[in-house]
Amino acid sequence: MIDMHTHSLFSDGELIPSELVRRAVVQGYRAIAITDHGDLSNIDLIVPRIAKVSAELSRAWGIKVIPGVELTHIPPADIAGLAKEARMLGARLVLCHGETIVEPVPPGTNSAALNSDIDILSHPGLITMEDAKLAARKGIYLEITARKGHSLTNGHVAKTALAAGAKLLLNTDAHSPGDLITNEDAEKIALGAGLTVDDFKKITRNAEELVERAG
Repeated sequence: MIDMHTHSLFSDGELIPSELVRRAVVQGYRAIAITDHGDLSNIDLIVPRIAKVSAELSRAWGIKVIPGVELTHIPPADIAGLAKEARMLGARLVLCHGETIVEPVPPGTNSAALNSDIDILSHPGLITMEDAKLAARKGIYLEITARKGHSLTNGHVAKTALAAGAKLLLNTDAHSPGDLITNEDAEKIALGAGLTVDDFKKITRNAEELVERAG
């Protein structure tokens, strides 16, 4: 399993990074990104610390640990600047919390994020075809999620991404130990979103590609 969206105690997760990574190793993960929720109030605190511990944990446990951040509930006009700051602080992956239907995400977030230097638009809700095509042009991954609530629009995201030629990932958005899944679980979630086994194989290749890109 490769999981590019998880949370630790640095935001609203239940585990410190060491606990999260150790549990992922036991679960059979090959790579994991720690992408805590960030905004102007905390990004300078969490990103450097996650970057420091990620290198340490990668060496200790033989798993690729990628430091990142999920820009969350940011005013759309501020997303581009904050994404740039996250990179400067050491984030190897920048996610933006998309327009999930279960949270009051500001309208226009999907479009603003896709016009910024991000890697993944997480749980993008009822993403438009126009935005999905923009993701395809820019090489930004759209997320199918295992997270309850956010997963309600997985089918729409999958269908729209395929039609637009956008790349998909499947992540957990894990906040607690029980949120970590196996690769077999991930395949079932993909099939439940209307994807095929071949589509899931492409998702796996996309994840491997992103791990390589993140260094």
